[in-house]
Amino acid sequence: MNQSEKSQFLGTEKIGKLMLKFSIPCVLSLLVSALYNIVDQIFIGNSELSALGNAATGVVFPIFIIAQAFAWCFGDGCAAYLNICQGKKDTQSAHRAIGTGIIVTLVASIVLMAVFFPLKTQLLTLFGASENSIGMAIEYFNIILAFFPVYMLSNMMNAVVRADGSPAWSMASMAVGAIINIILDPTFIFGLHWGMRGAALATVIGQLVSFVISFAYFFRTRTFRLTRKSFVPDFKAFSGALKLGASSFITQMTIVIISLVCNITLAKYGAMSHYGVDIPIAIIGIESKVFTVVINLVVGIVLGCQPIIGYNMGANHYGRVKQLYRYILFCTVVIGVISTLLFELAPQAVVGIFGTPTNIPNPEDYWVFAEKTFRIFLSLVTFTCVIKMTSIFFQAVGKPAQAVISSMIRDIVCFIPLILVLPVFFGIEGILFAAPIADFVAMIVAAALTIAFMRSLKPKQREEQGEAVLKPSRQGVIITIGREHGSSGKQIGKLVAETLGIPFYYKEMTALAAQESGLDKEFISDINANSPAVLHSLYLSTEVMQQAIAAQDKVIRKIADEGSCVIVGRAADYVLREYKNVVHIFVYAPAEYRVQRVMQVYGDGLEEARKNIRRSDEARAAYYKNISGQSWGDRHNYDLLIDSSVGAEDCATAICQYVMSTKTKNN
Repeated sequence: MNQSEKSQFLGTEKIGKLMLKFSIPCVLSLLVSALYNIVDQIFIGNSELSALGNAATGVVFPIFIIAQAFAWCFGDGCAAYLNICQGKKDTQSAHRAIGTGIIVTLVASIVLMAVFFPLKTQLLTLFGASENSIGMAIEYFNIILAFFPVYMLSNMMNAVVRADGSPAWSMASMAVGAIINIILDPTFIFGLHWGMRGAALATVIGQLVSFVISFAYFFRTRTFRLTRKSFVPDFKAFSGALKLGASSFITQMTIVIISLVCNITLAKYGAMSHYGVDIPIAIIGIESKVFTVVINLVVGIVLGCQPIIGYNMGANHYGRVKQLYRYILFCTVVIGVISTLLFELAPQAVVGIFGTPTNIPNPEDYWVFAEKTFRIFLSLVTFTCVIKMTSIFFQAVGKPAQAVISSMIRDIVCFIPLILVLPVFFGIEGILFAAPIADFVAMIVAAALTIAFMRSLKPKQREEQGEAVLKPSRQGVIITIGREHGSSGKQIGKLVAETLGIPFYYKEMTALAAQESGLDKEFISDINANSPAVLHSLYLSTEVMQQAIAAQDKVIRKIADEGSCVIVGRAADYVLREYKNVVHIFVYAPAEYRVQRVMQVYGDGLEEARKNIRRSDEARAAYYKNISGQSWGDRHNYDLLIDSSVGAEDCATAICQYVMSTKTKNN
């Protein structure tokens, strides 16, 4: 039973039932993860540390995110790489990449410690610590920083555990650590009166337990085994994993940049207002934690639904895709509206969970700023939720450009500039209006992108829905052809197949991979699309993209198992690198020849042809690098390189002669 048959219920089961099954575990996992950042602040705020303690943890929070950015980059990258290797049945590369990832994570944590320790005062001040809160922040920071290796390794390992097919173990690791943190916080803060030190110790002990549970899993892994050789750095294997984790790193560092800009601006304009520095920093710190809980609910729902979205897109069940989107949108709006009502009607009750200010001279200003923050800053939180949901949805359907635009338009394009500009005219209150304005603009863009996408979901023609099949063949030479755009490589491949009387595979691989994975044929076909390099790199790093790549590689091996054939593109030379009786060809041509051919075949103008050639070759190179870790077009990877400018027929003849001579020698 192939993957498509196993997943068939995703296309037939009731949408609501599927959502409950897939989304609830994901939501719970994200909420447990958020507890680490919230619990300390709640207990600190309700202790004698009060508002200044909350301000201190608020300025340390971005440091957590920096560490998390590196850990998730290495962990998510190794996890995606593991899934690719599973599809390729390449256990050697997997365990080496993971072992190297663990070593790199450990080294990175030590480097961060070495950089942050001597600069802690300057760093915390940069993130908004005042004279009143800097002492508390340093006390908390010193302990947290000392356990960076534990924290980062735990996050990195948990990603690999999930990818190895054990999400329950990963969730148990986080849940047990969070529970221990919840138990120890009041014990250390109230019972032993350890203050900030107690809160920090409770956190790191919880992290230590999470690390131990995650570490224990690596003695019982399912699809790979770590040995001593695994920890001998293999940067060739790890480079592939690192690229796959780049999007996670970018996402987390975006949060750091936003926190940095926001805290610096709050400190600057807070000092110029009657609120002072500590009140705005403390309140925004509380707001960010509450906001994280709301967003994690939405993210958990849509991330959990990714397999359902991907399968139904692949099966051309566009009606179910639209229905699923409506269900997710409804849940998102409900969460957003309930949150908005809570923030608008009872902001003091929400903030009050984090304690009552007792150690600041003007506690009444604390509540005034809290009300303004939640009622203004989070006034359009429903829009924020929809924007985030839309971005992840686009990622799930294989639309990287739309996903990036939806994600970045609010935070980078609108929010940060508004934070810097508005307070110049309106003081500290101007900062609070930056969020709803950014939400409004980004919502318009997200809505436009979504409407355009939904309108594009039209039923396929009946003849396009037929199943592709493997073509019968005889045992013999397998020919793979890589080619530059415009070099006539596909035409040459067809001529070779016709001359030798063997099957030819090009678009057929796409259809077969769609059947194997349950993903859309056009989606898989666009893996090598002429997209901008940055977007293409992000595209290849997504989970659904790795699923498509793994399915395609599996299909290529199935084709080769059937016997002699010609396979054009899709890094087939690398996928079949361990197969015997394979001839690897690379077709190239002078630039002007390719330009003229692209103009002739596709009707492009001169500049358009040059642009499309460049972008197409860049996309193919990126894909090949992603698959193999090697350079596309490197002569060392091929048996024969041929200049197609001499003519397609002559090239086909030369290839056939080479293949026959090679076959004769082997016999």
